[in-house]
Amino acid sequence: MESESISVGRYTFRLYSLNTLIIGSGAASLNAAVSLHSMGQKDIILATSRWGAGTSNNAGSDKQTYYKLSLCGDESDSVRAMAQDLFRGRCMHGDIALCEAQGSVQAFMKLVDMGVPFPHDKYGSWAGYKTDNDPRSRATSAGPYTSKMMFTSLSEEVKRKKIRVLDNHQVIELLTDKNKTRVFGAIAIDLQIKDPLKAFVLFNAMNIILGTGGPGDIYAESVYPLSQTGSIGMAFRAGATGQNLTESQFGLASLKFRWNLSGSYQQVIPRYYSVDSKGKNEKEFLNDYFPDYTTLTKAIFLKGYQWPFDTSKIERFGSSLIDLLVFKERAEKGRRVFIDFRRNVLWKGKDNFLPDKLDHEVYSYLFNSGSLQSTPFERLRAMNYPAVELYSHNGIDLSSEPIETGICAQHNNGGLKGNIWWESDLRHLFPVGEVNGSHGVYRPGGSALNSGQVGSARAAEFISRRYNEPEQERDSFLTASRDIVSSVLELSDYWLSSGKQNLNYMALFEIRQRMSSAGSIIRDRKKISKAVADAFSLLKNIKEKTGASSVEELAECFRISDNCITHLLYLEAIRSYIDKKGRSRGSYIVTGNKETTLPDISVADLDIYLCRFNREVENKILELKFRKEKIIIDTCEVQEIPSQNLWFERVWKDYIEDNYIES
Repeated sequence: MESESISVGRYTFRLYSLNTLIIGSGAASLNAAVSLHSMGQKDIILATSRWGAGTSNNAGSDKQTYYKLSLCGDESDSVRAMAQDLFRGRCMHGDIALCEAQGSVQAFMKLVDMGVPFPHDKYGSWAGYKTDNDPRSRATSAGPYTSKMMFTSLSEEVKRKKIRVLDNHQVIELLTDKNKTRVFGAIAIDLQIKDPLKAFVLFNAMNIILGTGGPGDIYAESVYPLSQTGSIGMAFRAGATGQNLTESQFGLASLKFRWNLSGSYQQVIPRYYSVDSKGKNEKEFLNDYFPDYTTLTKAIFLKGYQWPFDTSKIERFGSSLIDLLVFKERAEKGRRVFIDFRRNVLWKGKDNFLPDKLDHEVYSYLFNSGSLQSTPFERLRAMNYPAVELYSHNGIDLSSEPIETGICAQHNNGGLKGNIWWESDLRHLFPVGEVNGSHGVYRPGGSALNSGQVGSARAAEFISRRYNEPEQERDSFLTASRDIVSSVLELSDYWLSSGKQNLNYMALFEIRQRMSSAGSIIRDRKKISKAVADAFSLLKNIKEKTGASSVEELAECFRISDNCITHLLYLEAIRSYIDKKGRSRGSYIVTGNKETTLPDISVADLDIYLCRFNREVENKILELKFRKEKIIIDTCEVQEIPSQNLWFERVWKDYIEDNYIES
């Protein structure tokens, strides 16, 4: 690994030459670094805008789920069965599903060996439970902070291996060849440097692993950590293809402290109510739509392990009817919604917990959990005390105050296209974790954590076996990167001289409001068309609408520019899906097509025109590229789960002859 200073005009760059640059410091990026190092490739750097600022270290739930193959008792399971369940979520390639299933045990046990405290009994059985979209009990958890524990254990391993980390380095641009077929480096800003003319960093890298997470900064109503901004926009700008960008997940979350209100928070059956903008006129708004106490309490309870908003779970008083009612209460009526653990559901004016009126499934769960106490708070404390402590540690006492809630963006199932080694169609770029769009429409809860660990390990294996050669010679690199470097510096000069830094927040506010209005759980054809046009307009003028007077503000300008192109492509994906007569699916309802209208939710059986995956835009994967300021849209056939010849001698021969690694 070499570094030196070079001059480009009036700017001074620090230049690093290395085999692999890893961008981001979440669990997927850290595992990529640890895996590469263990496989013998030590010529690596991990660059991150702020150590531990991503979703892995700052998000969770009541008991955050990790999804893996069943490993205990008499649970019948197999790699192929797990692959089929992942593939059944639609618009997920079968070969990717097979890789994620096959790699799950190795990834899980690696985390166990590094100290993540997944629970087992005295016999060593890794007990599991069912999560959303999971037909078996494959889920496990280390508690509310599962991914944080993964981050901590992987961080310690990075330190132990003495892997070089460049903290406070925001990567702003990927370097590609002129035809945008491969990456060969990147440009970053060192946020610790005060002089903008000396803050730029160049990476001459054979490979780039991108693990910067989902687009957490483009929604106004979001449960992504505030520090999670994402950087998928620079990959789009570099020429990488996006897929399944329509497929985000939304769900109930607290607003004051960003956290998913899933699992135990719903299973203890808290009270929902709304107030007007002045905090007056308190109303039990759910009561207007449910026929009886039993049906209402069951729907609330089921929100626990049916947490993401799901259009297929609205009809017949399903659990996602609650999400829809909360959304309409806030977005259409302008009211604030609260979840209250101090009091029970009020039914016909009575604040009573009625165990004998509960659905059998609900009663059995609460009884077996020892949680039939008289208030939701007492039930939560008995069922999952860490879930109470979590809010207490963040200044919220659930025994004395309600929590304001909304329907928030939580995860993007789409992202960048990748193959079975997690390599993008932009060669030598490996998107890992949430930024990789492998998850499809529906996915089992916790499968994203598994995917991030499996995918980053596979990326490391491919690099160590196929892309292990040295980086470009210095002068060739500087010649190849000259045009992109010049354009970045020209843009920086403009922003630093514009004096418009006070407008930055306005541009970001516009992006967030547009996404939450047009790209959330209700997606209307007319509204999305206008949103796309407005997003295009903003992108054309984003240079003039932002500015900088410091290194931090300059980095912010690049981040806002990234967000702008990101929200444009996401909105365009939604528009294309609707225009091609795609119907409601996953975490959104489509309205505005002749055959689809927003349901009147005052009736018992809602008529939502659900996707049947029998139209081209529904049963194929939607792909988008950004080239020469234009968006190119295409569809891709979903690959079936491949058949395998697992005759041992054949597999052994391919392995020892190094013939098994192919893209």
